Amino acid sequence: MNRRTFLHQSTLASVAVSTGSALNFSGRDLPTVRVAANQRNFRSQAVEDTIRMVRTQIKTTELGWLFENCFPNTLDTTVDFSMVNGRPDTYVITGDIDAMWLRDSTAQVWPYLPLMKQDEPLRQLIEGVINRQTRNIRKDPYANAFYKDDTKVGEWKDDKTDMKPGLHERKWEIDSLCYPIRLAYAYWKQTGSVAPFDADWQDAMRLVVQTFREQQRKTGNGPYKFERTTSWATDGVPLSGYGYPVRPVGLICSTFRPSDDATIFPFLIPANFFAVTSLRQMADMLTALNGNATLIADARALAGEVETALKQHAVVRHPRFGNVYAYEVNGFGSYNLMDDANVPSLLAMPYLGSMPVSNPIYQNTRKLVLSQDNPFYFEGKAGAGIGGPHAGMDMIWPLSIIMRGMTSTDDREIRTCLNTLRASNAGTGFMHESFHKNDASNFTRKWFAWANTLFGEFVLKTFNDRRHLLS
Repeated sequence: MNRRTFLHQSTLASVAVSTGSALNFSGRDLPTVRVAANQRNFRSQAVEDTIRMVRTQIKTTELGWLFENCFPNTLDTTVDFSMVNGRPDTYVITGDIDAMWLRDSTAQVWPYLPLMKQDEPLRQLIEGVINRQTRNIRKDPYANAFYKDDTKVGEWKDDKTDMKPGLHERKWEIDSLCYPIRLAYAYWKQTGSVAPFDADWQDAMRLVVQTFREQQRKTGNGPYKFERTTSWATDGVPLSGYGYPVRPVGLICSTFRPSDDATIFPFLIPANFFAVTSLRQMADMLTALNGNATLIADARALAGEVETALKQHAVVRHPRFGNVYAYEVNGFGSYNLMDDANVPSLLAMPYLGSMPVSNPIYQNTRKLVLSQDNPFYFEGKAGAGIGGPHAGMDMIWPLSIIMRGMTSTDDREIRTCLNTLRASNAGTGFMHESFHKNDASNFTRKWFAWANTLFGEFVLKTFNDRRHLLS
């Protein structure tokens, strides 16, 4: 089933019935909603120890309950670990869809990386994610989501693109190739191990650079196109599946956003910033591995080229906020001023290492995207935050509130984000894809592991950096 099929809505009453416990938001009688220990997919002692340690510092019972439910949700419910030919292999579903997104799978295990040194099984699990991502990239670098079974034919088999068995969806998104590099680089830095970075991984990196080069579209549209028979406009790509035209200026085209919605102007700015960071991380790793010198040079050159193009084309002058980053551009001078909740977003660029929080243009952009000048910024009785076309108007995504908190240096703002997220769970004990600005019980996706684990990461970051905000 596709993501849109799972736009579930729920109410507090239905939650109370399903858990068999009355809800009490003063912090008493909160239901047990975490999967029972004997039914969890994977158990990490380091994660359990972290939960216990953090909960002792959280004054608000409901916030502690949420952390205990959300932080381990990826391990509890979405991972499928095994050894294949003597190597770790980890398939990670996104939650309510049995498919592995390159982006989501990285984000879902990311908060566990600092715990690997004290938990060998956890380290193996994450190594298995890297191995599985390598396999997926080599299968098709243009695909965003994959099945565990390479022979499975999915519901989107009739999409007008080079669809293959084993692919869940083939939406080209720059970040799909950046996130696996982010995971590999952090794993390498924290463990020193090069076990996952064999010839297959290096071949996957070659495909990353090749794909980015193709999507600079200097010699035509390249090999990728996508069309779908659908009533959802954001699932279709105009002009024979290539999207609206761009002027080749050195930026990389992304046919889709990280929301899996089609771009309007194909040069997606936050994704291009992410690509610069990822290409340099790749080059550093390949250098340490004595990898192909030509590939290393090409990765560095491409990063420099994209960075230069961003300086020339990503910044526009806003009458209220001054110089800001556009969300999308086309190289002809057209631009789209907005932000989407899904990461990479303009708001999240410091989180991904694309720039420091102190960058003055980022700070101007931050003010813009967290205001009514962003058409997808919503404020209501249930909270304030960024949404996007994927879930519709007036629907706020917890991802954006989490990113706001993770990129903030202001105690009051961080506390507000924590309180809004706590109130938005609608008694379920988990984060959701989105919720209505005036009614948190009107939400989409009951089981969305990316949001759950990222919320856990936010609480853990607050615990490590600003513990007083939890007490």
